[in-house]
Amino acid sequence: MADANKEQSNKELLDDLGVEVEVKKKRTFTAREERIIAGFEEIQAFFEEKGRLPIQSADNDIFERLYAVRLEQIRAKQECRDLLQSFDHQGLLKDIEQIAETDTDTEPESNAELLAKLDIEPPEENDVRFLKHVKTRAKVRVVDEVANRTRCKDFDSFKPVFASVQQELKTGLREAVAYKGFAKVEQGDLFILSGQMVYIAEVGELFVNKNNQKDARLRVIYDNGTESDILLRSLQRALNKDKTGRRITHASLGPLFEGLADDNDIESGTIYVLRSLSEHPVIAENRDVIHKIGVTGSKVETRISNAKLDPTFLMADVEIVATYELFNINRIKLESILHRFFESAKLNIEIMDRFSNPVTPQEWFLVPFDVIDQVVEKIKDGSIGNYIYDIESATIRIRSRSETRDKRD
Repeated sequence: MADANKEQSNKELLDDLGVEVEVKKKRTFTAREERIIAGFEEIQAFFEEKGRLPIQSADNDIFERLYAVRLEQIRAKQECRDLLQSFDHQGLLKDIEQIAETDTDTEPESNAELLAKLDIEPPEENDVRFLKHVKTRAKVRVVDEVANRTRCKDFDSFKPVFASVQQELKTGLREAVAYKGFAKVEQGDLFILSGQMVYIAEVGELFVNKNNQKDARLRVIYDNGTESDILLRSLQRALNKDKTGRRITHASLGPLFEGLADDNDIESGTIYVLRSLSEHPVIAENRDVIHKIGVTGSKVETRISNAKLDPTFLMADVEIVATYELFNINRIKLESILHRFFESAKLNIEIMDRFSNPVTPQEWFLVPFDVIDQVVEKIKDGSIGNYIYDIESATIRIRSRSETRDKRD
């Protein structure tokens, strides 16, 4: 009997014992169901990584926005909820009572359709941004600013900027420093993001976004000839996420900066050029070439409102010849640079203040206005350290090698 039992199959033994065996068949899914499940698994992966549901916000990256729209659609369709119920170990399909039932004959949109719903134009298949076989967020992460890049039609006008900055980085006139926090971004700033040089060509009008943060739409030019209209906050986040993200500093002013104390407070200011209306004989005779050059953080009109009572302004009214707005410049350093550059042309004159005390005013120079204008432009483009003021010819000229060495010594 034992030998006979050995020959019996397990099924026969179970039949002899009166045990019914339920044979479970493995469920198969249609291609459409597979797509819905795969899309839901991506949402689950996001939830596991972030510990929260995806949010449809312009500030979030494109994948999170896609997941948020997809989850909303899945929750709104009974057939999708039924299909995914056994997969939903995180409870992502709960809290759907207030979601209106929609047409169950329509499956959740493709990524292209979802992008369209988000007002984002998907790249064409032959576009370098077109991605095939993108499976999970963990494998490929593409933020919205990359997805939205387009060819820069006027890139030729920006090429010299990139070429010049690249050269200045090599020579040390500029530096690439780590981008930290949510440091300010302004028109004319340069950064390195994902190995590409980035130029801020335009900054749109500020507005308050959904997270109650100040934001603005930028026009960003990349050194590969593309551009995007990324949001300011999105660029800041991308720079923070990129371990190699860098801010490119403004051009160093070379030897003129040497010997000046450091100050981390980067400010904005106005260079002003004034002409005196004094009737002092020396001033009246040379009025067209005597100028006061200074820098202020307030309005120039406020600065000169009491000029005729101030020996700084030669105890006389003045007229404004020109003003120049500069940004990301330390005002104290900038003023020192200007005065040191024109040191040899400083006006040496003594006048009496209102108490009849002799005063020798500073910041007045025997320099034609067109030369001052040239110097300001050299400061703007960062090349001022290569020049010197020649008082005999009343012009600026390239600094010789010996003069550069002497300056540094």
